[in-house]
Amino acid sequence: MGQGEVSAGGLVMEGDCLGCMKYLMFIFNFFIFLGGSFLLGVGVWVLVDPMGFREIVAANPLLFTGVYVILAMGGMLFLLGFLGCCGAIRENKCLLLFFFMLILFIFLAELAAAVLAFLFREHLTREYFSRDLKRHYQGNNNTDVFSSTWNAIMTTFDCCGVVGPEDFEESLFRLLNPAQLVPEACCHRSSYISVEQCVSGGPTFRHNKGCYSAMVEHFETYIYTAGALSIVVLTVELFAMGFAMCLFRGIQ
Repeated sequence: MGQGEVSAGGLVMEGDCLGCMKYLMFIFNFFIFLGGSFLLGVGVWVLVDPMGFREIVAANPLLFTGVYVILAMGGMLFLLGFLGCCGAIRENKCLLLFFFMLILFIFLAELAAAVLAFLFREHLTREYFSRDLKRHYQGNNNTDVFSSTWNAIMTTFDCCGVVGPEDFEESLFRLLNPAQLVPEACCHRSSYISVEQCVSGGPTFRHNKGCYSAMVEHFETYIYTAGALSIVVLTVELFAMGFAMCLFRGIQ
């Protein structure tokens, strides 16, 4: 076998590997593109949600900032996925290098955000939300979005307050409704239940479980799913950076 045939065979193999790398790069970036689209959708939904979830988020500065972080990250991932797909298919070294640098920046920013979320986790405690509820909740005031949203939460999850019914002690709700110990949203939904006895303090007529615990239990499965999805996204980004650099080095 001549040296030319060996060289030609090597070039063919190299070309096959480069083609395989190119399509793998496209697939990974397509998933990044989908992830960015999902984050954009979540961020936009929270900001325009007609049910008033935005008001709950707005009452917590950390959560409100987090919404815009999600929007920014979603937009960047959306753009990067698009650039990565174009750079891989067209074998454009400039696009691939630009993609690599930006996704490396996003990867480091995501790690920094995770560290900050861990350091400021006390802002997401029961006590933090309980203080907001005491300061802003007004009861059956349908014109106040914050109050109507909390009414919907307590009705949906069969709960009362953040920690429990004691959240309404020394609260804005008690100042506005001195004859009621808890709002009607805390009462059991039954024709046999007396609303008057419930709001006046009858523990057998109301829900005594806090909404924080009720919601954590309800969304526990989704929380683990979200954590697993985050790990998958970080892994995909690492592989995408590796494929981008290998493809960049392989393009003549």
